[in-house]
Amino acid sequence: MEKREITMSSWSPEQRQSPGGLNLHISRTLFLLLLFVASIKGVTPKPNACLLFQSDNGSSIYCHPPAKPIRYLPADTIYLAVEFFNLTQLPADTLQGASKLEELHLSGNRLENLSAELLLPVPGLKVLDLTGNALTRLPSGLFKVSVSLHTLVLKQNQLEALEASWLHGLKALEHLDLSGNYLRTLPPGLLANFAALRILDLSDNRLETLPPDLLRGPLHLARLHLENNRLRALGEELLAPQPELHYLFLSNNKLATVAAGTFHGLQQLDMLDLANNLLTSVPKGLWTSLGQPTRDMKDGFDISGNPWICDQNLDDLYQWLVANKDKMFFLNDTCCAGPEALKGQTLLAAAGAH
Repeated sequence: MEKREITMSSWSPEQRQSPGGLNLHISRTLFLLLLFVASIKGVTPKPNACLLFQSDNGSSIYCHPPAKPIRYLPADTIYLAVEFFNLTQLPADTLQGASKLEELHLSGNRLENLSAELLLPVPGLKVLDLTGNALTRLPSGLFKVSVSLHTLVLKQNQLEALEASWLHGLKALEHLDLSGNYLRTLPPGLLANFAALRILDLSDNRLETLPPDLLRGPLHLARLHLENNRLRALGEELLAPQPELHYLFLSNNKLATVAAGTFHGLQQLDMLDLANNLLTSVPKGLWTSLGQPTRDMKDGFDISGNPWICDQNLDDLYQWLVANKDKMFFLNDTCCAGPEALKGQTLLAAAGAH
């Protein structure tokens, strides 16, 4: 693999180092790995130069401070990372001439908006990472030629609301990450056309309710992240369309009610996290399709940190816990909050007494 440096003039933004606490994605790991490869070959990159790595597949470009972002892209560019600068906007023609681009990583900037024409020159784009910017909205039509895009990361932006039209065109989308924003609600039909979606991350928002039809579009959802929101109840209809769901994360919400049939359609569930909610009891039959004897939840479950009232209303849960205790996380933190005589006792101990 041949390596050379790019020293073209920049867009001249102010530069900054990676902000503390920002999660670094795989592009950053690759960048450090490639720096290591360069060092063992005796090549010392210039401090104001992006790195260009060439292979038979095309060129990969890594721009991180103190390097300066480049002005133009080689025609064979397949991977571009311009991360941790103070970029607040990108010219509409930034990607002009890079029609083979497959991955674009723009995390750790301060992008406030995007041009609707930004992605027109790159119809083969597969990954777009916009983590840690200042986006409050997306332009309608941004993805109208993005028929190959399978990963869209909008983590840690300033989104307070979404419009379904912003995502039109994403027919191949498999991974959608909207975590770490300020979303309170989601529009009906948001995922209606996302039949290929496998991973949906809505964690670390302010969601209080979810539209009943949210998951009726995806056909093969495998992971659903809803942790660290403000959800108060789960209805039977939300998860019913997802028989192939393997991982369900609902911790750190305000769940006080879960309908009896909520989990009945989850024939493949491997992990369930309901920790740190407001559950005092659950309806009979909630666990019928989960765990033994019908399903081995191989990666376990967590129902700790809830104020369980350990009376006869938990008899159904007690039986299920005894059958599945080997898959239970935080046994000693899954305790009775009442009645007073059982306060502080573990649910497993209470189950043994029934």
